Amino acid sequence: MTDDKIKKVVLAYSGGLDTSVIVPWLKNNFANCEVICFTADLGQEEELDGLEEKALASGASKLFVRDLREEFLNEYVFPTLQAGAIYERDYLLGTSFARPLIAKHMVAIAEAEGADAISHGCTGKGNDQVRFELTVMALNPKLKIIAPWREWDIRSREDALKYAAEYNIPVIHTEKDIYSRDRNIFHLSHEGGLLEDPWNEPAAEMFQLTKSPEDAPDEAEYVEIGFERGNPVSLNGETLSSVDLFQQLNKIAGRHAIGRVDIVENRLVGMKSRGVYETPAGTVIMRAHQSLESLCLDKHTMHYKDNIAVKYAELVYNGQWFIQLREALDAFVRETQKRVTGVVRLKLYKGNIINAGRKSPYSLYREDYASFGEEDVYNQQDAQGFIQLFGLPLKVEALLSMEGGEETRYQRPDYSKFKRD
Repeated sequence: MTDDKIKKVVLAYSGGLDTSVIVPWLKNNFANCEVICFTADLGQEEELDGLEEKALASGASKLFVRDLREEFLNEYVFPTLQAGAIYERDYLLGTSFARPLIAKHMVAIAEAEGADAISHGCTGKGNDQVRFELTVMALNPKLKIIAPWREWDIRSREDALKYAAEYNIPVIHTEKDIYSRDRNIFHLSHEGGLLEDPWNEPAAEMFQLTKSPEDAPDEAEYVEIGFERGNPVSLNGETLSSVDLFQQLNKIAGRHAIGRVDIVENRLVGMKSRGVYETPAGTVIMRAHQSLESLCLDKHTMHYKDNIAVKYAELVYNGQWFIQLREALDAFVRETQKRVTGVVRLKLYKGNIINAGRKSPYSLYREDYASFGEEDVYNQQDAQGFIQLFGLPLKVEALLSMEGGEETRYQRPDYSKFKRD
């Protein structure tokens, strides 16, 4: 495929196998166009080492690296955690909400550099292609999108390794290390390789952020997470930036085997895929936030919020971050968080997160109200009338059945079947 109109492309660059071979592929297929690489620093740590030299060696004209960790946590992670959004019961969306942020900055660089197109290394079977491209469509639909995995002849990671060798492109992947990973300060995902068979147990050496329960300390460790208006702001009494808090809590929770998830999920494109995720700090904060909400939110608000959490997770997973519905749900969630302030104490032990205490100046819990003693707020005799009204539909239905000579819907047991000794 060639397009003489494409003179300059901004590529989402990780330095991994796929994006490394995309640089020469773009130059070979778009009339030697200029390739500008962009890397979002989302907390990949050592994965960023030597990235500029590698990008230039692959044929890129330049590499932009932006530290987006604070923006990532404050504007994408925390709103999603506040919403209680969990995709298909387990996935905390660590890759999902990173993609719109990356694409947002790619669009900004493309506009500043006068680029014609944006390119990414997402496969044609996955979700990330949708997340990148929906963001570009929302922010600047005039930019062309180039997705090599949907166009080139490379069909496997083995093919990509051969292509890299042909053009002398430095890559870190080998035939033995064939996992596809995505890492940021929130999580680390693993796909491919042995994981493609859901019967295979993940190899112990695959994990990088968390210890196994067998290797975790034999002594439990307590942590205290402080929240203000639904946002985590302190760890063990020390006020921290969002980045520092996550970095410290990742080490603590990972040491205690917290945050491993192994799921078979339903991709947006319709097929199932198996992924293993490590989300140590995020898992602890989600649990702490839920615990604090149980103290601060009234029944109706909390139950309705649980309903919209499913929809919020679906939007994030599907790459629909820049959509009015997500913004509207955010407005609702922010309103619910105005009094979600307090401290939660948790005990971490061999993969378990155990509630050990919670307190808030806005707590709706009152020990004297909840006790079984006599007091003025609640008269236990009032329960009789409440139960009569609450059960009235059941009572009327049963009475009508009995008056018509029928059994009630839930028939009495036939005691004749039971023999006495």
